[in-house]
Amino acid sequence: MKILHFADLHLGVERYGHIDPAIGLSTRLSDFLKVLDELVDYALNDSVDLVLFCGDAYRSRDPSQTHQREFAKRIGRLASHGVAVFLLVGNHDLPNAVGRANSVEIFDTLAVRNIYVGGRPGTYCVGTKSGNVQVVALPWARRSVLLAKDEAKNLTAEQVNEKLQQTLTNILSQEVESLDCSVPAVLTGHVSVSTAKTGSERTMLVGQDYFMLHSSLSRREFDYVALGHIHKRQVLSENPPMVYAGSLERVDFGDENDEKGFYVVELDTSKSAGERVLSCDFHPVSARSFLTIEIDANTDDPTATVLAAIAKKEITDAIVRLIIKVSESNEPMINDSEIRRALKGAYYVGSIVKDVARERRIRIGNEGSESLSPIKALEVYLQSKDTPPDRIKKMLEYGKQLISEQ
Repeated sequence: MKILHFADLHLGVERYGHIDPAIGLSTRLSDFLKVLDELVDYALNDSVDLVLFCGDAYRSRDPSQTHQREFAKRIGRLASHGVAVFLLVGNHDLPNAVGRANSVEIFDTLAVRNIYVGGRPGTYCVGTKSGNVQVVALPWARRSVLLAKDEAKNLTAEQVNEKLQQTLTNILSQEVESLDCSVPAVLTGHVSVSTAKTGSERTMLVGQDYFMLHSSLSRREFDYVALGHIHKRQVLSENPPMVYAGSLERVDFGDENDEKGFYVVELDTSKSAGERVLSCDFHPVSARSFLTIEIDANTDDPTATVLAAIAKKEITDAIVRLIIKVSESNEPMINDSEIRRALKGAYYVGSIVKDVARERRIRIGNEGSESLSPIKALEVYLQSKDTPPDRIKKMLEYGKQLISEQ
């Protein structure tokens, strides 16, 4: 049995893009759909049985009709070819009112064949071409739903998180106890694990974050633990594999050095729990490149230095930001127009930042520089250049001598 795991698609992120006049949509939407198409093609070409999506289909809690349509096209393509799809609800999928529908609930409402929606904690029996799978779901938890008002009254934020963590752990323990050990079981969670390294999700957090203990999720009854919410892909443990697939496309410069893609897990369903995993491999996608260029422009020709540094980088089709370190005296020598022309081949220029080192100025009192004697002015100048005291003394002697000669 082959299981494909991905998460944090965030359709609707449009930063660092522009409107494509041919279709009237953001070019960044095309980036996100492109990598999703790569994933769908892989699933169909390599006979994947089950696709686990671990939350955050959209950037917004209220996605546009266009974003919903494009997501449904791809998910529907998988389902129509007999691939089971499990959609876990993430924090970006939840509406801001309890009574409203979440952004992927429509698939459940329409009872679309081969598509399952994990909107509540629990165990779902998912049928695939290679047999059934028990999918235990831990969608993003609402504090207001899991904790009674009286129960959380007068608690600090940290105490509320601990209470929420314990409630989810108890729910998970109950689900584990009811599992059939003869049938493969996977855990899907849209949660933060205490041992995980965070990524660009910190800039997109909707609601307050909470953490689950690693030990709460790492259960021998699970063949695989598929996680979402953290954008940096990482394997937290090997037995069972506990994996954050990471975001499928780069969201911002926090993802610059992270390879993006999805995981494919192969199980031998004839074996017992704890022995079923044959392989767990990462498959990269062609995500949009982000590139930061840092340059020390404290040279005789700062503009030429910057242009030379840009020429050494592959900026074509990349989202670029430029950080120029320059002194206050060299800043006026930088030609912004020439630099922007040099960056013309980039997909998008995120920012050009000048990190200017301001020169330290020594206060000379309320009298002003006009009232300073030539010797005092020389002393102030030498101090501003961090000249050693013994050298200052010698230079002042030379100064006095020159003045007396004059």
